[in-house]
Amino acid sequence: MNNLVNKTFSWFFQRRYSYVEKYLNDPHKVQASELNNLLQSAKHTAYGKRYHFASIKDYNHFSERLPVCDYEDLKPFIRRMMLGERDVLWPGVIEWYSKSSGTTSEKSKYIPVTPKNLKHCHIKGGWDSMTLLYRQHPDLKIFGSKNLVMGGSIEPYVENPRSKIGDVSAIMLDHLPFYTRPFYTPDFETALSPNMEEKINKMADIVPQHDVTMIGGVPTWVVVLFRKVLERTGKDNVLEVWPNLRVYMHGGVSFKPYIEQFKQFIPREDFIYQEIYNASEGFFAAQDVPGQDGMALFLNNGMYFEFIPAGEWDKERPTPIPLEAVEAGKNYAIVISTNSGLWRYVPGDTVMFTSVNPYRIKVTGRTKHFINAFGEEVMVENTDAALAATCRETGAIATEYTVCPVYFSGSAKGGHQWLIEFEKEPGNLESFSIILDNHLKKLNSDYEAKRYKNMALERLQIQVLPQGTFYEWLRSKGKFGGQNKIPRLSNHRDYVEEILRFREQERI
Repeated sequence: MNNLVNKTFSWFFQRRYSYVEKYLNDPHKVQASELNNLLQSAKHTAYGKRYHFASIKDYNHFSERLPVCDYEDLKPFIRRMMLGERDVLWPGVIEWYSKSSGTTSEKSKYIPVTPKNLKHCHIKGGWDSMTLLYRQHPDLKIFGSKNLVMGGSIEPYVENPRSKIGDVSAIMLDHLPFYTRPFYTPDFETALSPNMEEKINKMADIVPQHDVTMIGGVPTWVVVLFRKVLERTGKDNVLEVWPNLRVYMHGGVSFKPYIEQFKQFIPREDFIYQEIYNASEGFFAAQDVPGQDGMALFLNNGMYFEFIPAGEWDKERPTPIPLEAVEAGKNYAIVISTNSGLWRYVPGDTVMFTSVNPYRIKVTGRTKHFINAFGEEVMVENTDAALAATCRETGAIATEYTVCPVYFSGSAKGGHQWLIEFEKEPGNLESFSIILDNHLKKLNSDYEAKRYKNMALERLQIQVLPQGTFYEWLRSKGKFGGQNKIPRLSNHRDYVEEILRFREQERI
């Protein structure tokens, strides 16, 4: 029976690839059609009437008429929707809202998840990802056994209980088609539990009882689960728990800092890692070629893409460019218009195109998560890659980190301060810091220039934190679990100073 189920799904995904191939091969026509469909769908909404969607004929009209927005710009409209008003940013009354990840501040962003957005963007993106995966690995046997997915939780909106909020992973789990539910573990009550610590403990008891073939989730929390599972079972690695485990779908943060950890957990040379890009705002992309640094951009799932060049990020009124104008090898901030009612919205992610035929991207960081205190323009992509290379070279295993500037003080030069947690500490921290600094110089010419003979910047400083410090810090802020992430870079010292103060208080 299991073989028949797997063969049926394999056949389905192989046939479905022809659909995906169409928008990969004809991207501009597909995107023009998406823009037209979005405008026509929302022309009778409050936002559509304000900007006269009905009379917009092409991209030029669209870009001239609609402003580029951030969350604060759309927040009043979204609040009206959450209170039950209909036809605001998108037709109808919208009941579901994704709690945005990517920040540890006390404020949360609530992104509308319309029925169309859920079905034709998030869930459809999941099917597209599986289609690309089976295209490269037609012999996979994902179905017939269990898939393990770590989700968040769902809760009613206090001011209008009809509106529900939660991590996008939880909303997707809650709306999974009935015919796919038997293939998931743990049970959905456990998977959607609001207490992350209790959920992980319960999952660690449940999931070893099943034959798991695929795992999905943010690496940060999958690592926590793996540790709990090995602690419960007494096994040395997760393949001893799940010998048929073949695939890990990961996203949310760069996987580079976690590679060495996962090699320890999953010591299998042919294990398959597929990177996906599923944010609160939509399912943007997925890796289509194994081992290649880049994800195929999903162009036919209810989103219209624009991109802000790096030089425009700090401008009050940046000028986005359409997909056909992008160039490979350059950093852009994503701008999206979606079937959730986000119009020319800037989620805050930065990407680089690794290919423009077909369009493939890699996430390079956040528009607000970088360090440029001294003109060094260091992105998360740089620090992730430098740390991963240093760990490979030294045999160390880093689990979490964050970096901030060290400002000029008197005659002292500036620099960068790294807070790092290690699963396996380097034998010589001084040597490790030198190697890390050198790798960062190789990856970023601006940093290298500022570091020349220590003229502008001193060598980076590393402070090792005890394991679990970052998690406990997140917990203290009510941000433990779900898709909450450690801020990798900041152009200020607020996060680092707060973490160090928290660490000192924990010692008392």
